[in-house]
Amino acid sequence: MPYLSPALNVMTAAARKAGRPLIRDFGELENLQVSRKGPADFVTNADERTEKILVEELKKARPGYGFLAEEAGEIEGPDKTHRFIIDPIDGTTNFMHGIPQFCISIALEREGQVVSAVVFNPVSDEMFVAERGHGAFLNDKRLRVAQRSNLPDTLIASGAPFMGRDGQDLFLDELRMVINSTAGMRRLGSAALDLAWVAAGRFDAFWERHLRPWDIAAGLLLVKEAGGVVSDLDGRERMLETGDVLAANEALHRPLMDLLRKAKAGHSAA
Repeated sequence: MPYLSPALNVMTAAARKAGRPLIRDFGELENLQVSRKGPADFVTNADERTEKILVEELKKARPGYGFLAEEAGEIEGPDKTHRFIIDPIDGTTNFMHGIPQFCISIALEREGQVVSAVVFNPVSDEMFVAERGHGAFLNDKRLRVAQRSNLPDTLIASGAPFMGRDGQDLFLDELRMVINSTAGMRRLGSAALDLAWVAAGRFDAFWERHLRPWDIAAGLLLVKEAGGVVSDLDGRERMLETGDVLAANEALHRPLMDLLRKAKAGHSAA
């Protein structure tokens, strides 16, 4: 059984409560009211309601804690040492297209360090949890990152910059380099779930640039607690500041970073 601290129990309960109406919405997509935040970046009433439920439930259980949430932004609390980082639907575009690859992501930060994590896919009922120093779990199963050490045997995940975002040309150069060095590449549309799948050994590694803290905070702890290595693309642990992430096992992390650096150098020289 996974170790569930009182805080993690609160987080999983909030995720399950917020996930129930999401399952109903997923079955009735034609009834969703949709507005545009930007190119290919949708916000739905489901996003807003899910975040509202999460904030209400977490605030009820931990009334002094602050929040960093995708829709509401920064919500300060009297307790300056604790903060929940929330993405109500990571993979909104998948959700809107009826693709069951999306999740609720919740991380708890204590004095600037993520100590608890939940990534929950309500459609598949997969609850990924991690507690600093106590491991990572999928439902009741302990997670370990994959142990492949040869790049040609690996399956790698990433996320592509969407329409209107900088970095598309660099991503294509990186993608070409990775595809030519590995067994395969996947782009599934939810960074939080991609990181959870690295923790579960489904993917051997994941990289992406220009992510937001709510996209990755929970997933990074999952990978760490499953025995993986996480950094930004300069090899530092400043992922939440830079938004750049590389997650893999210990054997693959350096070779992949070298590949991505080579792609970037070639791109800059072009």
